[in-house]
Amino acid sequence: MRIASHTDKNLVAEILVSAFSPLREENSINLVVKKDEKRTQRMKVLMEFLFERAYNFGEIYISTNNKACILLLFPHQEKTTLKTLFSKVKLAFKCIGINRVFKVLKRQDKVKKHYPKGEYIIPLIMGVLNDSKGNGTAARLMIEVKNHYKNNTLPVIVDAASKKNVTLYKKFGFKVFKEDNSLGFPIYFLRLN
Repeated sequence: MRIASHTDKNLVAEILVSAFSPLREENSINLVVKKDEKRTQRMKVLMEFLFERAYNFGEIYISTNNKACILLLFPHQEKTTLKTLFSKVKLAFKCIGINRVFKVLKRQDKVKKHYPKGEYIIPLIMGVLNDSKGNGTAARLMIEVKNHYKNNTLPVIVDAASKKNVTLYKKFGFKVFKEDNSLGFPIYFLRLN
């Protein structure tokens, strides 16, 4: 694995769009991305937004074969600046759609309530190129990142909307501590440490 540089933004966005664009069931990505003929372009805007957020306030890891990535966020390091405000406005207009912003904000509010106070790490998003799913690339990357953080004492908190992802996180030692169904689909909250 390697740590992403800013020049990896397009690669990371490509991996994440490939991983999430085939998914049609209710989940967090499909809640955020407006579903229309521009869905793929809108999804790219979201993935670039997440890249910038993790790049500035966390870390991004890419598999050795450039087919998987994981974006980590350290929320306690986040700062509101003109640049971050502009990127959120851009996300609202080019990805979410103004009429759906309140729905997305409601989801964020629900999720945030279940996160601990203080410092923690969030695996913001992880993906593998769609044509590489099932070949172990994502699992190897998760193992490498987990080994890299083996001396970490901060809690690692993740929310997942699919049972498949919950099963994957459990294999890496995460435990479900809360389930919320208030948005019409389940959101599972898992913790490591």
